[in-house]
Amino acid sequence: MTGILYLCATPIGNLEDITLRCIRILKEADIIAAEDTRQAIKLLNHFQIRKPLISYHEHNKYDKGKEIVELLKSGKNIALVSDAGMPAISDPGEELVRLCIDNDIEIIPLPGPSASLTALIVSGFSTRRFCFEGFLPSSNKERKERLKKLSNETRTIILYEAPHRLLDTLGEIMECFGNRRISVSREITKKFEETVRAEISGVIDIFKERAIKGEFVLIIEGMSEKELIDIELKKWDNISVEEHIAMYLQQGMDKKESIKRVAEDRKLPKKEVYKIGCNLERRTKNAIH
Repeated sequence: MTGILYLCATPIGNLEDITLRCIRILKEADIIAAEDTRQAIKLLNHFQIRKPLISYHEHNKYDKGKEIVELLKSGKNIALVSDAGMPAISDPGEELVRLCIDNDIEIIPLPGPSASLTALIVSGFSTRRFCFEGFLPSSNKERKERLKKLSNETRTIILYEAPHRLLDTLGEIMECFGNRRISVSREITKKFEETVRAEISGVIDIFKERAIKGEFVLIIEGMSEKELIDIELKKWDNISVEEHIAMYLQQGMDKKESIKRVAEDRKLPKKEVYKIGCNLERRTKNAIH
């Protein structure tokens, strides 16, 4: 029989956060695949678990992924662990999951610690709708493009950042988003756990005055619906309602659809736009005659 791939969530700091089920599966698995075997050994030694280890990380994921799939096909049960938290979140585990799906291998996730959700629930921002972005691209151009797309996001935004890039990233966010409210958490569940909540400029001032250590989770408040509407309306400041209707007519829409779209774009009553549209139509006919 084919083995099972277990996705084992491991502590993000405090070892007491591991689940009883995770400990049992790590003890029962035939092999443990780890993003960093040195980190995994520390965890396994703490819980007195002795199992064969396979290194599976970003730089060997293609070759090792195939090897792990063959082991699973031979009947071995394998537990996948990342450096910390949920495997397959911002790490190569996602590639292994897809590979197992393609090969009809059963995958069982074990819920547990997650830095992103832990930071989110302590931020004080909306948790009803949020988007996870992980680490921003390393290329300056790609980072700016990504931040520009996120700047109009109404959902709460979750980012990861390394300590050496924190201040630069906060500055880039403020440049694209304005001085938005933000919650910055570091060293979650560890001895020096800290969450700073303020406008972006205030957080920059705080971290400028100290040595920046630890891994960071940034929770950015989403744009309000009112702010988003204001931005949408500003698009049409430079053209009149008549020009707006004419634009859609030139694109091939009929009169009814053009009026409907303009009313939606400008947040105006449909009747008001209809009157302007009729005036435009009359003037156009008179010009022809």
